[in-house]
Amino acid sequence: MCGIAGFVDFTRQTGKDTLVRMTDSLAHRGPNDAGYEVIEQPGASVGLGQRRLSILDLSSGGHQPMHFRHLSMIFNGEVYNFMEVRKELEAVGYTFDSTSDTEVILKGFHCWGPSVVDKFIGMFAYVVLDREKNVVTVTRDRAGVKPFYYYWDGQHFLWGSELKAFHQHRAFRKDIDVNSLALFLQFSYIPAPYCIFKNTYKLRPGHILTLSLGDKRVVERPYWDVADCYNKPRLRIDEQEALEETERLLVSAYNYRMVADVPVGIFLSGGYDSCSVAGILQKGRTERLKTFTIGFHEADFNEAHYAKKVADYLGTDHHEWYITAGDAKDVFHRLPEIYDEPFADNSVVPTALVSQLAARHVKVSLSADGGDEIFAGYKKFNQSLRYTESIPAPVQSMLSGAMSLINPERIPYFSRQYNFDTRYRKMQAIWESRSPLEALKVISSYTTPEEVAAFIRPAYTAYETSFDTGYPGASLDGLNRMLSVDYKTFLVDNNLVKVDRATMAVGLEGREPMLDHRVIEFLAQLPADLKIRKAVDLRGRPVNKYLLKKIVHKYIPKELMDRPKMPFIAPLKVWFRDELAEKMHDYLGERKLRESGLFNAKPIMELSRAYLAGSPVNYQKLWNLLVFQLWYERWMKTPVATAMPAEEVLA
Repeated sequence: MCGIAGFVDFTRQTGKDTLVRMTDSLAHRGPNDAGYEVIEQPGASVGLGQRRLSILDLSSGGHQPMHFRHLSMIFNGEVYNFMEVRKELEAVGYTFDSTSDTEVILKGFHCWGPSVVDKFIGMFAYVVLDREKNVVTVTRDRAGVKPFYYYWDGQHFLWGSELKAFHQHRAFRKDIDVNSLALFLQFSYIPAPYCIFKNTYKLRPGHILTLSLGDKRVVERPYWDVADCYNKPRLRIDEQEALEETERLLVSAYNYRMVADVPVGIFLSGGYDSCSVAGILQKGRTERLKTFTIGFHEADFNEAHYAKKVADYLGTDHHEWYITAGDAKDVFHRLPEIYDEPFADNSVVPTALVSQLAARHVKVSLSADGGDEIFAGYKKFNQSLRYTESIPAPVQSMLSGAMSLINPERIPYFSRQYNFDTRYRKMQAIWESRSPLEALKVISSYTTPEEVAAFIRPAYTAYETSFDTGYPGASLDGLNRMLSVDYKTFLVDNNLVKVDRATMAVGLEGREPMLDHRVIEFLAQLPADLKIRKAVDLRGRPVNKYLLKKIVHKYIPKELMDRPKMPFIAPLKVWFRDELAEKMHDYLGERKLRESGLFNAKPIMELSRAYLAGSPVNYQKLWNLLVFQLWYERWMKTPVATAMPAEEVLA
């Protein structure tokens, strides 16, 4: 696990000192080693920088940049099946000087070219310079576990694992893209390929980018797309066969993620996803795996006691930390340093703190992100289907038309209920579309397009995202279509960003065993009824994650697991009306709102005052705005030279 940074400078004015600054801004991602090289190529200077967190082959054999014949490479991530690929290469005459996966990637690229990625099981972003062909090739893993940002102005191609590297290069212009700001306020994250800055992009998951140094041509193409998996015919197997194959794949995926030359732990929330990881991996092991949980004193948000019961049953070496508003306050000012693009998931605080807890004991921790997306755990899937497919289309059109004639603020009683205006507008949009996919997009947003337009001062364009263009075939059932889109949006640009930055901030490698591509390729072909069982349980509700629950109950008794799903979020709506109210007053006050010239202060201040006065306002809208204001102060107003040292990002 590492941080990578670099450049292609067609003006040849970027030196090694700039490369060192860019790379060392990512020192928190790789505190164990560093490498920097500037290579002069026909037409351009190429800088390759890497900060290394040593997980496999702790010797100097894994040092980067790594070279082989006419190829030079830097790499962030892990290839878990590298020993199998290495044997293939040895069979055709390649020899190896280290036991690192980096050398296997490099020599595999030499042997098979960019298509070598098809052989890899892992999470990665790697850059290969072919000095003979004068081409730079970038590859990002299928699910997008490892990040890759790039900036391109026609003369300078900059890249980095995090945006903070770009601030160290004189050519980088930090001009805010207002269109991306609108996406952020709507979803609380910025979907790929967009970025908060102009001319700056995220390489999409499952994509390869090539830059020809001869003609400055940039080409981005997919090598894997989850929609292709869902578009395959449904498998003709029975439930027992599906259970056995799913369990086999999970066991293989989970055990691959245990390969390391350093201690490995597990984030354990007490839900089915993380319990599947802990249950499968602890079974048959004599050593007690280390598990980590964050708890809250506010009972409505706390499930740490459930995790403790599971840990006791499995016999893990369990560690827990009950956090307070004071703990949250300590981490707030560090959030813009950790998340150097505006990012407002409501669980960033506990995720940052559980990473801090784990880093005291291990260097690798397994997370269970992806379970809700691949096994259908979120209630938004049920809601989207219920609101659309269970109501005749003419009735939906009639309801939407009638709602458009009524101002929700003037409806007695209901107008005083929690977030009623936004929920009203969302239902109107859902019934107007009559599509479960559009319903998913609407439910996944926190702020309506009308509210976003009221908040933002400059004119902007509504960018298309994978919500709009990433749909699989129309013949697919509604649930599997939604799962495909959610995998390409919320999973990659919200959940994976959250965990990658939080773990890397403390020099901890986060691994995502449920995102092994073999798992999703199989599950994508299963019918919807194995994900959400239409037959109701004793409480009269559909059974989400049906397949996963059947597997987990083999390892952990059902009575320890069978309870309502709880989101892993901090009680921000409680804290911001109490201990943290002054931050809301400060950052969402008129003076700071007008500083950037981006916002209309009046509607935001009215919303903030209403919330602090106890009105039923959705705090997530204000959290998005507050996070942006914190980010703006750090990255648009503060000189780069005052960047927080890596060891202080999460002290």
